[in-house]
Amino acid sequence: MTTDVRRTTRQRSAVQDALEAMEEFRSAQEIHAELVSQGTSIGLTTVYRTLQSLAAADEVDVLIREDGEAAYRKCGGAHHHHLVCRACGRTVEVDGPTVERWTAAVSAAHGFREVSHTLEIFGRCPDC
Repeated sequence: MTTDVRRTTRQRSAVQDALEAMEEFRSAQEIHAELVSQGTSIGLTTVYRTLQSLAAADEVDVLIREDGEAAYRKCGGAHHHHLVCRACGRTVEVDGPTVERWTAAVSAAHGFREVSHTLEIFGRCPDC
């Protein structure tokens, strides 16, 4: 039996609330700036640590932007991929059954187990 030892702190709750209010992926710096602008006293290191903890617990999705920066978003629970606008950051969750079948076939052909993957598609949304 494992026990979840993560404490719910004021700072952790503030980061979770900020993520709930955001529709697009945001970097740790952007989330920190938003929290500070709302009057929340929180350090950037605490935001980074909290986001890493939430990502490790699969409570937030992480994507690596084209510039290499990690960005975070609270998404739905089922496995999915992201279509991200390069200009405005609009994000659409998409299923990828073809990708899932290909991943399973390639993994099996090479004897890999416990496989995971991520896929982000970047482009311009119709509004941009």
